[in-house]
Amino acid sequence: MWEDRFNTPDYVFGTEPALFLQEHADHLTPGASALAVADGEGRNSVFMAQRGMRVTALEFAPSAISKARTLAAEKGVEVTFREVDVLSHDWADQFELVVGIFIQFVGPADRRRLFEGMARSVAPGCLILLHGYTPKQIDYGTGGPPFAENMYTEEILRDHFPDWSVLECRAYEREISEGRGHNGRSALIDFVARKPA
Repeated sequence: MWEDRFNTPDYVFGTEPALFLQEHADHLTPGASALAVADGEGRNSVFMAQRGMRVTALEFAPSAISKARTLAAEKGVEVTFREVDVLSHDWADQFELVVGIFIQFVGPADRRRLFEGMARSVAPGCLILLHGYTPKQIDYGTGGPPFAENMYTEEILRDHFPDWSVLECRAYEREISEGRGHNGRSALIDFVARKPA
């Protein structure tokens, strides 16, 4: 499914980074290591690399990775792209920043596995950034899957990271324009938390 979705001439979600990432650019420390999970066509990993981070990006679809490599070359940055299924990934490496933006392709059971893996990949004392939709997004239909159970609430995100220091957990609505994949009034949520040292 993902290969078919990304196997197009255009960038489904555009080439500009998510507005969420731009607004949280103060967490993108030059020289620090970062992991972009289910990174798609590279707009977010490339932006982090432009900010001077050492970035690894995980993605399942070869067509998306091909476009991501093209984007990185056009922007003059290096990103390590890995073709992996994040649900069977070993999460062996640790990073100073782990980022998941619009990765709501899994339901509650697989989300737990995914978040546990991502949590293992955050180095002690370092950060995770998550951005996605709340269940109200179903009413808007301007992006994301048509499954309310895949969406996040503040309670869901806090429950998945119970011992972490939560710096931000906020649901809100705004207009976004991020390619044809995310376009229009949207019900969003941001989560930033620090792993215990």
